[in-house]
Amino acid sequence: MPNGYNGKLLRVDLTSGELKDEHPEDALYRKYLGGSAMAMHYILEEMPAGVDALSPDNMLVFMLSVVTGAPISGQSRLMACAKSPLAVGIGDSQAGGFFPAELKFAGYDGIIVKGKAEKPVYLWVNNGQAELREAGHLWGKVTGEVEDTLRAELGDPKVEVLQIGPGGENLVKFAAIMNMCNRALGRTGMGAVMGSKNLKAIAVRGSKKVTVSNSKALTELYRKGTREIPNDGGMSMLQSYGTPGVVGGQQASGGLPSFNYNAGNIDNYEHLTGEYMAETILKENDTCFSCTIRCKRVVEKEDPVYALHEKYGGPEYETVACLGSYCGVTDLPAVAKANEYCAMYGLDTISCGATIAFAMECFENGLLTTEDTGGLDLSMGNAASVVELTRMIALREGIGDLLAEGSLRAAQKIGKGAEDYLITVKGTEIPAHMPQVKRSLGVVYATNPFGADHMSSEHDPSYTPDNKKALARLAEVGLHTPQDPLVLNTEKVRFAFITQCLYSLLDSVGVCQFVWGPSWQLYGHSELVDMVNAVTGWNLSLVEALQVGERRLNMQRAFNMRDGIDKSEDKLPKKFFKELTGEGPSKGIKLTHEELDRGLQQYYRIAGWDESTGNPTRGKLESLGLEWVANVVGAK
Repeated sequence: MPNGYNGKLLRVDLTSGELKDEHPEDALYRKYLGGSAMAMHYILEEMPAGVDALSPDNMLVFMLSVVTGAPISGQSRLMACAKSPLAVGIGDSQAGGFFPAELKFAGYDGIIVKGKAEKPVYLWVNNGQAELREAGHLWGKVTGEVEDTLRAELGDPKVEVLQIGPGGENLVKFAAIMNMCNRALGRTGMGAVMGSKNLKAIAVRGSKKVTVSNSKALTELYRKGTREIPNDGGMSMLQSYGTPGVVGGQQASGGLPSFNYNAGNIDNYEHLTGEYMAETILKENDTCFSCTIRCKRVVEKEDPVYALHEKYGGPEYETVACLGSYCGVTDLPAVAKANEYCAMYGLDTISCGATIAFAMECFENGLLTTEDTGGLDLSMGNAASVVELTRMIALREGIGDLLAEGSLRAAQKIGKGAEDYLITVKGTEIPAHMPQVKRSLGVVYATNPFGADHMSSEHDPSYTPDNKKALARLAEVGLHTPQDPLVLNTEKVRFAFITQCLYSLLDSVGVCQFVWGPSWQLYGHSELVDMVNAVTGWNLSLVEALQVGERRLNMQRAFNMRDGIDKSEDKLPKKFFKELTGEGPSKGIKLTHEELDRGLQQYYRIAGWDESTGNPTRGKLESLGLEWVANVVGAK
């Protein structure tokens, strides 16, 4: 028997109702480690080119990794991949919580979903057994109601539920898939794919323990990390203030996106900080399975206007920025209420906030009027409108129906120059880290296969002379020459690509990027390799692990290539090339087309891709053991 993984996947054909187990060869686990890389194996092998993202032909693959459920911090992660209804090309998303570990305990390493059920159904997975059940009574209900209903129906309060809300049912292009009612597979519209299949939820319960090869080594690594937390500034900050603890630093650097990315700072930003949250609406910290950091916020507030319920967690940094400063809003209870609606209805807070901010800029420039909005005032800074519009988007009410298509499609329908106000790459709305002040992010945002993503590479401040902890780790992967955050040169592009491969590895081995990573995190990449080996009994090297990350990245680009997508989609929004306004340190800063174009060509060269198309070459794919992918996509 293998250590760490079960050696079993569940295949679900919703059209026929057939469920069956599949047992991948051990070599497949070693090659991909699980996660997104393993999901891409099945998608490229089985899904034809050119399918519609919301058709039964799209595959929705949920995948764990070889370490999920092991007793150490940061391993309870679930990855979802499918063709995206929002992004141009592949979709990819990750989430934490207790559902991932519970699915492993139930005897499975992943679930492959095909087809479409005739009527709403949910999947019940219980200790190695699975069945589809009617879900008409759940359709239309918000996540909290569904979780309570299923736990009562199945007679077990410890059942973990992965589900879509009304946003996914209504095929909102940026709908999320939720677990624990507050952990989101948020990015790239995976909730809409699940909704298009009439799959309302997956409920799981398991009692199987994860076996590990070297429990002594794993326990020592766990204890080492736990002992280090009080002495680690980054980890202490996460425990005390969660990810909103970085708001002040972002503001100080001029990198807090505000007013739909027109500025890098906002007055009264203090009311969006983790410190202010802790003083006002924070009830407690929550955590994911077996994690000692406890960074998840839980907020609660009795209020006639913005009552907040603990079941739906609390806002992360990206949320307070996207539903807050993006929209010119610094009213934390309002932002937390909009976040609660996203959790209840199942929406990605990043795309939702960015789409609302786009609509607000259109409104302020006369492209949308109160006649278009049904009387709703979309002026920047109108907190009540942000909250109401979040609900309207989920239910496709009024102007919400247009914005539920995502900002790119909304701009195309609005016309009149609305595309000038977009902050999207490949159709995906951009998160709250600004490439104007973190230059390498411009290259990563542009080249990332599923659009702009802040969790796909390390950020520029880690590669500066005064960041000793990060430099020691980065030196292990050949990065020895730190640079200024505002520089985009060949060395910075190397930094972007190498760390992109590292983060791609993290999404394949399925670990939390707040716990494991190449710079400020609790554990470094060498310790990650040690952890994988302690769990599996393998002798994985850091070089081999990095290849897994590069393999995943190339597979996702190959998927896009097969659908006719090339480097013409590797572009950034027009407004990024205009000077930032505001009074902060980033005032007047902008990107230039010349530096981005030069950086992209350097990136393609470093990646070993065709510089004329930006696509993986046959030689590159073969060097990664992906000859079959080269054949599938017709690489030259």
